[in-house]
Amino acid sequence: MTLRLNKFISQCGMASRRGADTLIAEGKVVVNGEVVTKLGHVIDENTDEVLVNGVHCRQPQSNVYIAMNKPKGYLVTLKDDFGRKTIQRLITNLGHRVYPIGRLDLDSEGLLLLTDDGELAFRLAHPSYGIKKLYTVRVKGNFSQENLRHFFDGIALEDGHVAHAKAKILDNDDNTTFLSIELQEGRKREIRQMCKAIGYPVISLVRVKFDDITLQGIDKGKWRYLLPVEVERLKRKVGMI
Repeated sequence: MTLRLNKFISQCGMASRRGADTLIAEGKVVVNGEVVTKLGHVIDENTDEVLVNGVHCRQPQSNVYIAMNKPKGYLVTLKDDFGRKTIQRLITNLGHRVYPIGRLDLDSEGLLLLTDDGELAFRLAHPSYGIKKLYTVRVKGNFSQENLRHFFDGIALEDGHVAHAKAKILDNDDNTTFLSIELQEGRKREIRQMCKAIGYPVISLVRVKFDDITLQGIDKGKWRYLLPVEVERLKRKVGMI
């Protein structure tokens, strides 16, 4: 079976599809003894030999899927050159190399999915599949019902993109407001940018739901394996089965 080289590398769990493109461009991928730097290169997964940084790229017999309750203060990356805390510290006992699906910034917390299934990770993170993520957000200021229309109408971000979201007020307390915000995409610090743009800076942000998966039963800093039925449901949502 033929497929793109970056997709094969991601299926092997060596990198995300975007990360695989970077490895290819940097000349770190060898196919049948020759360095490949062309993006879009196609291989035969049954006959071609692929090495990434000198390591044979083999598709795993079975993939790993986990849900983590990320604490505040942890970077969503597996390595940091400055010695800061990363989510890798929380999965040292996993025994598999997995990659985060999407992002949560350093000051955010809550539900984070990780897997070595590169194709599923790519699709779940891509906005075209419309996977819903739900957040509980505390902002500074007394938010009114009228302000909610900004999320529906769209809010211009720093890069010029107009972001839309569903939002509702959960509670007001001492010049702060708790909001429930639902997104179908995941740009960098998107919710923080949206709230800041309309004059309500974020105090705290917790992702509480990813599609139908919730934080229930996962203590902060801990993780659990996804159930087979949960994995199947996610794959159906993105057209993999």
